Amino acid sequence: MTNIQNAADLGRAIRARRLELGLQQTELAMQSGVSTPTVSAIENGKETARVGLVLQLCRDLGIQLSVGT
Repeated sequence: MTNIQNAADLGRAIRARRLELGLQQTELAMQSGVSTPTVSAIENGKETARVGLVLQLCRDLGIQLSVGT
């Protein structure tokens, strides 16, 4: 279980899982319907309005995000 506290943690978890699955950023982007630069930004912990807002709401509500394998 990975404890997600911020956008950087989320990005690292996403990158780790993508690599575990043997996917390139372009492949994940195509599967997810987002652009490759968006995948890159998320993996690099850039706080987009959506990601940052979700994380802030979770922190405010005391919700702890985790990634299960």
